[in-house]
Amino acid sequence: MLIDILFINPGDRKKIFQGLGTELTAIEPPFQIASYAAYLRNEGFTVSIIDANAENISPVETAQKVKSINPLIVAVIVYGNQPSASTQNMDISYKIVSEIKEQSDSSVIISGLHASALPEQTLLESDADFVIEGEEQIPLYSLIESFKKGDGISDVPGIWYKNHLGKVYHNDKPPLISDLDKYLPIAAWDLLPMDLYRAHNWHCFNDIESRSPYGAIYTSLGCPYKCNFCCINAQFGVNKIRYRSPELIVDELELLNKKYNIKNIKIIDEMFVLNKKHYMTIVDLIIKKKLDLNIWAYARIDTIKEDVLKKMKNAGFNWLGIGIESGSSEVRDGAVKQLKNNDVKNIVSLIEKFDIEVGANYIFGLQDETQESMQSTLDLAKVLNTAWANFYCAMAYPGSPLYSQSVNNKVRLPEKWGDYSQHSYGTLPLPSNLVSAKEILKFRDNAFHEYFESERYLNMMFSKFGSDAVEHIKEMTKTKLNRKLLEGGVN
Repeated sequence: MLIDILFINPGDRKKIFQGLGTELTAIEPPFQIASYAAYLRNEGFTVSIIDANAENISPVETAQKVKSINPLIVAVIVYGNQPSASTQNMDISYKIVSEIKEQSDSSVIISGLHASALPEQTLLESDADFVIEGEEQIPLYSLIESFKKGDGISDVPGIWYKNHLGKVYHNDKPPLISDLDKYLPIAAWDLLPMDLYRAHNWHCFNDIESRSPYGAIYTSLGCPYKCNFCCINAQFGVNKIRYRSPELIVDELELLNKKYNIKNIKIIDEMFVLNKKHYMTIVDLIIKKKLDLNIWAYARIDTIKEDVLKKMKNAGFNWLGIGIESGSSEVRDGAVKQLKNNDVKNIVSLIEKFDIEVGANYIFGLQDETQESMQSTLDLAKVLNTAWANFYCAMAYPGSPLYSQSVNNKVRLPEKWGDYSQHSYGTLPLPSNLVSAKEILKFRDNAFHEYFESERYLNMMFSKFGSDAVEHIKEMTKTKLNRKLLEGGVN
């Protein structure tokens, strides 16, 4: 049977995460791909998926699989565990596309957040036949229909392409999808290698040996906020949020829980704890259905309300990811976050009072950063002493305001897309106005070890999660990231 469209989820854990990619990082199911596949299957098309990231196969092996399936269209959809993962996965995606074009006659599309941010550049850099700018569902449907009918592609929205002379053309972006239940339905989980996915290590500190199986879903798309380091809305072109229905979401959670025996769930939404009617309806339905879940989701300090936390905990929300960014109010305000340190401390304490753990996110190197403000961020992290902390360097991700500012100001950026990974050997952070990229990266890497190796942190973790979690953390901190920037050369 001819497959109309074959989706590929690319990935290169070894390059992106170095030694952390073997056992420590999560392997997340590609919800977007599986949901697009379900939508197109609902429309009567034949679909298949290769998760090259989960299977950890090479571009050559991926192309060989494509050749054996011989689909009409191959769609390489480039996302990842967080918004930045789209950019850091572009190098491996280009290699996969090139191998497919070398080995088969299928038409190849490349899309995702990065491709939407830089569609023309993506087309010119890759061997893909088409690049999609904007949301993928309508362009993919239209392109398959055009191919099957033998029509032209002038009416296919959102695509960039070249003629035989290499001249670039593009069609207008598709309108934003309004009916998410139709276009982002319950994912085609049956097409994924469900036994290969695993949760983040911290997500399972209470049972570190039970990181698999693992599920991840969106309940909404987009974000109404405008943080200058974030690229989440590049694909949509507007700062707004759209929702799937709570009933559909909980039906999907029930399917994952009962059919696939999945307890560990990530809510991928950039901002889940925002619209109380939306997220609390989900919470109430989970409780009503008596689902046994271990969930983590994102929130903001200023969206947390005490009256919801007890119910959220009862529904299985055991972790909330919070963007704290900086210990300096001046630096934080520059990132469009009007928060004070006392607000942060009070909310973190409030969350923890209900036995919900906090995954705190910090960024070193925002525009107004100094050595003193970086130290104040680390000091705040150590005072809060949350069960998990992510320490990032400021990066100019394509699609973010920081990227256009950096390009306009001729700031040195990574030469390879893979070096936008926070954990890669060649990573190159942004310098701040007063601190070099090299100094920022060195501070970040030292901060990671200072935090996770501190006696206060390890004692707290032992009291909360026991010796297995503590031993896991000690093993984790044995991995030292190699950094090209710290070996000498340019600051």
